Amino acid sequence: MRLYFFVKINYNNHLDNKMHIIFDINKYLQKGEHIMSKINVALIFGGKSGEHEVSLLSAASICKHINRDKYNVFTIGITKEGRWMFYDGNEENIKNGSWVDLANQNVEINLIPSGNKEVGLKFEDGRVEKIDVLFPVLHGPYGEDGTIQGLFEISQIPYVGCGVLASSVGMDKLICKKVFSQIGLPQVDYTYTNRWEFNTNKDQELNNIEEKLNYPIFVKPANLGSSVGISKATNREELLVGIEEALKYDSRIVLEKGINAREIEVAVIGNEEVKASIAGEIKPAKDFYDYEDKYINGASTYDIPANIKTEDMEDIRRMAIEAFKGIDGKGLSRVDFFIDKDSGEIFINEINTLPGFTNISMYPKMWEATGLEYPKLIDRLIGLALDSKK
Repeated sequence: MRLYFFVKINYNNHLDNKMHIIFDINKYLQKGEHIMSKINVALIFGGKSGEHEVSLLSAASICKHINRDKYNVFTIGITKEGRWMFYDGNEENIKNGSWVDLANQNVEINLIPSGNKEVGLKFEDGRVEKIDVLFPVLHGPYGEDGTIQGLFEISQIPYVGCGVLASSVGMDKLICKKVFSQIGLPQVDYTYTNRWEFNTNKDQELNNIEEKLNYPIFVKPANLGSSVGISKATNREELLVGIEEALKYDSRIVLEKGINAREIEVAVIGNEEVKASIAGEIKPAKDFYDYEDKYINGASTYDIPANIKTEDMEDIRRMAIEAFKGIDGKGLSRVDFFIDKDSGEIFINEINTLPGFTNISMYPKMWEATGLEYPKLIDRLIGLALDSKK
């Protein structure tokens, strides 16, 4: 493509003599002159986790809002079977899943420096598009648990979001709870079990759990997000069913004491300098904010900002930053809290290192309410990714 620009010349030092001369930039490029070019962003979505559909919604939303004047967007989808494919089309086909049938399987995706292969996307005509920054929107295992971040580190391409350590710690609810305990963040009482111990002696494990926690008890897979596999048990029979359901998703289970709680969330952004948004409150349509409410029916409501005391707002924002720094976070995270309706105590619940970016997701909504609109938020996250590799 031939590019042109206009230059205003101060002729004989008289500003009144304005001349506009069209220059063919291509001549200057041949001489090594530098001009501003678009940033090549590879948006990676889909994946093998139980949150595949959530990822499609997030990717479609980012595609819709990203500044195309500033970025060339290359969309790379990962099927549920783990196949990587290049898709060049509109966001609606990402959202509804038809991108798989429309993908161009002749485009070679190479993120690993090896031999004479160039890192980037190789098209049928031999053209290779270098990727300047990777933008993963892969929720759940194989996406926000540090595994794909390790691949990105090997590729030496800057990427949006937390690194390997923060991603893996943030994804593992049990390990994350231990880190939060170490840095002094308040949490509800909890315990844990695993598939082997539970299946070896179910009655004994149930007895151990009931000795440590009073009902109601929340049952959660240790490594999963978006409330997948989570249940609330009010008796031993429900506890057994909940654990067996959670074990379908992970081999380790976290069990938490249920409290009469308000659910508060806050968004954080930054690398070394970290900022927290104003907090929002989720008002679940059911007993708790589950997968169906988050991504399907949208029956729950929310308040942004949360209607809480000023000092509670500041404490929550402070603790969110502490939690993010505590796991060595980079880029972005959403941090979730409980406020006990009876005692007023604040407890940290968990941190999500790759929160949802759908049109009803809290992360972009909280930043928008804080003054950072969606396209600018995307800009900021890409900028942080590029800054982290300088």
